[in-house]
Amino acid sequence: MSELEELMKALVSFRDARDWKQFHDTKNLAVALSIEAAELNELFLWKDSAASETVDKEKLKEELADVFAYALLLAEKHELDVKQIVLDKIARNAEKYPVEKAKGSAQKYTELWYPH
Repeated sequence: MSELEELMKALVSFRDARDWKQFHDTKNLAVALSIEAAELNELFLWKDSAASETVDKEKLKEELADVFAYALLLAEKHELDVKQIVLDKIARNAEKYPVEKAKGSAQKYTELWYPH
């Protein structure tokens, strides 16, 4: 069993032991994911770049764990292969952001292809 499969199994076991699957419809999982992402962002609110780099690691771990958990549960709900969808996205991004155009640039791909 892969590490990702172990995580999924642990999350599903935790959820099912508490009979929470009934609450985990697509909308609620997506909203929970968004809320947890906002809580992650809150760690950096009103901080400059330097201060953001010294964020409390324990709080960062807590919020990232929540984001990952809801993302994984949403993928599980729709029987998505997390590894494959991430690899597919990397491949699509590689086409949109070829190294020779994107290296060292923070521009969106539309700006790389059609500079103003």
